[in-house]
Amino acid sequence: MGSFSIWHWLIVLVIVVLIFGTKKLRNIGSDLGGAVKEFKEAVNDGKKEQVTDSSGNTFEGEVTQKSEKKV
Repeated sequence: MGSFSIWHWLIVLVIVVLIFGTKKLRNIGSDLGGAVKEFKEAVNDGKKEQVTDSSGNTFEGEVTQKSEKKV
């Protein structure tokens, strides 16, 4: 069995569209895109931030709340 040609893939695509319909395929695509977007946001939210204080010490960790220093 060799590699599939473009005609094989077109026939498979037509069969999938006939079975599921275009509306359901569109919904699946938007759901998948939303899941990828949420995953990327979760990865970016989990990144750690480095903070350096006035004496030069570096701290690494997740910032949960920033406090203001009153003088």
